[in-house]
Amino acid sequence: MDIKAIIKDWLPKAEAYFSTFPWKNLLTYLFFLLIAFVFWLMLFFQKQNVEGTYRLPLKYTNIPENVVFNNTLPQYIDISVTDNGSEIFKLDIRKRDSLEINVTELAEEGNTILQGEQFRQLLRTKFASSTIIRGYYPMTLSLETSELESKELVVTFDGELTTSRANLIAGDVSFIPEKVMAYGSRESLNQLTTAATEYTLFKNLNATSQLPIKINPVEGVRFSPSEVEIYIPVVEFTEQSFDIAITATHLPRNIDVKFFPSRAKVSFSVTLKDYVEIAPEDFAIELDYREFRNNDDGRVELKLTKSPASIIDPKISPSSVEFLFENIN
Repeated sequence: MDIKAIIKDWLPKAEAYFSTFPWKNLLTYLFFLLIAFVFWLMLFFQKQNVEGTYRLPLKYTNIPENVVFNNTLPQYIDISVTDNGSEIFKLDIRKRDSLEINVTELAEEGNTILQGEQFRQLLRTKFASSTIIRGYYPMTLSLETSELESKELVVTFDGELTTSRANLIAGDVSFIPEKVMAYGSRESLNQLTTAATEYTLFKNLNATSQLPIKINPVEGVRFSPSEVEIYIPVVEFTEQSFDIAITATHLPRNIDVKFFPSRAKVSFSVTLKDYVEIAPEDFAIELDYREFRNNDDGRVELKLTKSPASIIDPKISPSSVEFLFENIN
């Protein structure tokens, strides 16, 4: 099949079709369609007793820290209303704000159950004066609470921290604040020793950071605050290495020992600040004769016996060497 020939044969036909297409009729049709839609909107806006059903978010504020609700509180309320078409249209297109329920204020007024006319009046604040509320669900909200015990807990981190290639975490992370209050039953609080954060990944950190992090929720327990700041100290670092002599201690007077090789390479990471202050003399690989004298394979594992506290992740290469005892006499 010759595609080029088909396209060449089809193009003139397409041009002829579109040149004779009744564009004027199409534009006329679209114009009248628009006019009909406008008239429909006008009739709809003037129409009375138009029904609408909406879901209204609920927001509970001023909740005392040392109490817990006896019942699970709903997060939404479904409400059915009637109004003229224009108001219903506004309700359909606008974003609905949450209905605020001030728990402390209602408790001070002696109201632990929100229902009846009080509930209806609160709902009316979210609608126009002409809107008629036909029904809503749930029809009552129980705000009954029970007083809780409290316990102060240290915040601990649950997650992973990684830095960019040229950076390291310098020391332990800390939290602001370092402790939070936990409210719950005695049984629930007895099971908690710390307030762990939500499992969080902080990747490719390249500078000291202070970031928000949430406390991991525990059923039946409320934390205050429920979010803290994590402080992660990050410093720029470089890599360095030294060749260090391998020596032995506690040798008998008549015995000497030779190591093959006699030196090992110690590589480590260090911050740029501490880099210039570190020298080979700050390191030592001293092996205790009493610990390796009976090694049948003639090899001994190497370990650093002296190193600066500022270095990070030191490594020794090779990790083990051969040894040979010599009688001095």
